[in-house]
Amino acid sequence: MASATGPMAQASSRTHDRVDDSPDDRLINEYTTSSSTTHEDERNHIDGDNNLTNSSAKIRPTRTSHRLQHTRTALGLHPLAPVDEEHDHGPRSELLWSRIRAVLREPFAEFWGVAIMVMFGNGSVGQVLLSTGQTTAPGGNGFGNYQSINWGWGLGVMLGIYVAGDSGAYLNPAITFSSCLYRQLPWRRFPVYFLAQLLGGFVGSGIVYANYISAIDYFEGGARTVPPAKKATAGIFCTYPQAFLTKTSQFFSEFIASTLLMFVIFALKDPSNNGVPKSDKWFPLCLFFLIFGLGSCFGWETGYAINLARDFGPRLMSYAVGYGHEVWSAGGYYFWIPMVAPFLGCAFGGFLYDVFIFTGPSPINTPWLGLKHLSPRYAMAARREHVKRNTENGIV
Repeated sequence: MASATGPMAQASSRTHDRVDDSPDDRLINEYTTSSSTTHEDERNHIDGDNNLTNSSAKIRPTRTSHRLQHTRTALGLHPLAPVDEEHDHGPRSELLWSRIRAVLREPFAEFWGVAIMVMFGNGSVGQVLLSTGQTTAPGGNGFGNYQSINWGWGLGVMLGIYVAGDSGAYLNPAITFSSCLYRQLPWRRFPVYFLAQLLGGFVGSGIVYANYISAIDYFEGGARTVPPAKKATAGIFCTYPQAFLTKTSQFFSEFIASTLLMFVIFALKDPSNNGVPKSDKWFPLCLFFLIFGLGSCFGWETGYAINLARDFGPRLMSYAVGYGHEVWSAGGYYFWIPMVAPFLGCAFGGFLYDVFIFTGPSPINTPWLGLKHLSPRYAMAARREHVKRNTENGIV
C-alpha cells in the first residue's frame, strides 16, 4: 500500500539514498564518512548525492562496482553499488549476472520490495473475497474479514521494506517523489525507481492472479467482472470506489490518506524527533501499524490505494488478463485518481511536516520556503557546484 530514505527503509548502511546513513562494520575499511553524527550526515547528503560521495575516490579500482560506475551513472544511480566488500571481489564478482546485479541492485530491490508488498496485499484480498460464505472455514463464513486485508497490506509493506533496504525501500512513486522534493534524494533516480516499482506491482499482482485463477473461475463462473458487479473479482488487484462517491470525494479520500502517510513517515524518520524510536530497526514495524491504521480508518471508500505502483501496475495486469476496459471506466474513470492523488497528498504531507515540525535540511527551511530553488539561475548554479564537487571527488 505504501512504500524509506529512504523514508521507508530500515537501517541499511549500504544504501546510498539515506540521509541518516551510518557505516556498517563490514564496510568501514572501504567506506569513510565525514562525520559520525546524523546532522553532519544530512549536510553531506545535501552537498552531494549521498553521504558516501566524499569517500568514493578512495575505493580501490579493482572493485566490480567501481568499474561499472559509468553504467550506473547513466541510469541515474550512485556510481558505486551498495555491495559488501567481501562480495565485490574474486571470480564470482566477474560473472555476467553478478555485473548486471551490481548495476541494477537498487532497482531490483525496489522491484522485489513492491512485488512482495503486492503479493501479500492482493493475496489477502483474494483469500477474503474468494472464500466468502465457505462453511468449512473456522467460524463457518469464509477465511478472513476486512481486517484480514489490513493485516495483509501492513505485513506486505513491512516485509517489502526489509527486502528493499539497499535501495531505500521507497516502494511508492509518490514517496520517492516527496523524498526528492524535501529530502535531497537525487531527482535522476526517480525514473528508474518509478519503473522498477511499477513493474513490481504488475508482476506481484500477476503472481497472485496465477495462484487464485482456479478460485476466480469458480467464484465468477468463468467470467471476469469489475465492481460494482455482484461477484466482481477485479477488486482483488486494484482499488475501486464505492458507487455513491462523487469525484471530489474519491479524490480527497486518497489525498487525505496519502497526506497522513507522508506526514507520519517523515516524523518517523526525523532524527531530532524525540517521540520516535532512535533505532531504524523499529521503522518497518511502525509502518506496519501505520498502514493497518490507514486501512482501518480510511480504507472503506476507495480502498486506500495511496500508491500508484500498487494500483496502476495491478490494474494494467488485470486488463491484460481479460477484465476488459471496465478496469479503466469503472467509477466514472476513477483509475486516474490513485495515480494523481498520492503524489499531491504525499507532497502536501511532507510540506506540512517540514513547515510545522522539521528543523533539519529541507527546501522549506530556506528563504521564501524554498521558492528560490525554482529560479533557473539558482538551478544552474547548483548544477555547476554539483559537477565541480563530483569532479573533485573522482565521481563520474
